[in-house]
Amino acid sequence: MTAADRSAASIADLLVEGAARLAPLGVAARLEAEVLLAHALDRPRSHLAAWPERVPDAREQGHYRALLAARADGTPVAYLTGRREFWSLELALTPRTLIPRPETERLVELALERLPADARGRVADLGTGSGAIALALASERPGLEFLAIDRDPEAVCVARANAARHGLRNIVFAVADWCAPLPSGAFLALVCNPPYIAPTDPHLERGDLRFEPRAALVAADDGLADLRAVIADARRCLVPGGHLLLEHGYTQAGAVGALLAAAGYRAIGGATDHAGQPRVAFATAP
Repeated sequence: MTAADRSAASIADLLVEGAARLAPLGVAARLEAEVLLAHALDRPRSHLAAWPERVPDAREQGHYRALLAARADGTPVAYLTGRREFWSLELALTPRTLIPRPETERLVELALERLPADARGRVADLGTGSGAIALALASERPGLEFLAIDRDPEAVCVARANAARHGLRNIVFAVADWCAPLPSGAFLALVCNPPYIAPTDPHLERGDLRFEPRAALVAADDGLADLRAVIADARRCLVPGGHLLLEHGYTQAGAVGALLAAAGYRAIGGATDHAGQPRVAFATAP
């Protein structure tokens, strides 16, 4: 394609170009090309279908091709656009926050089952990142008060901005390490998606994980160190009969269940995600 051809490329042409550029990644190339072009044009994806013959200007085309190049190098789409949808909420992201994933919505579902719509009290989200879990729960349970905690101040800033964007006023945020600032016997539930990948896991060198913050992914002790820390202290913070819900790796269900039992929790159980993989452990405080 000559420079003249490139500058005269229509939306339809650019999508063909983008899908071809991304096809070697083994991803949904056409969909990702649409997402990136819509972002470069600052238009919804529906605009692309409505105006396929439109020729974007040189700045827009340059932005789009820069996004394609970064994606072809492996940068996740969510970091290129700075946003990702979770629980029907569009969230802003930065490379200091994990990319919310569909399997984590299972944690939200299980928490909502344990928090009736008329419940009143406090719930904490430990390691909130972009705020995905806390915002999803707060949007569904406006009568509850939520505390969202993360040890990374930048992540807390992102989460706070996401809450403000969606008008969620029943969440407060804190920079802290797991349960450290929580008062004893004060919470109906604690939810947590901690780092749980072992440092030697080969998946860390594949796909989106290569670009995500290691501190939010990796834990010592074969990925169990942070899970162990949360389990050890969470019981102190829960009301009697309060709920602890933890996301974990698909091979860790047995180990997490054993940690919960050793710490004296009751009604210990687990659930699979929507792909059928063991993903969430839950228990109640005595």
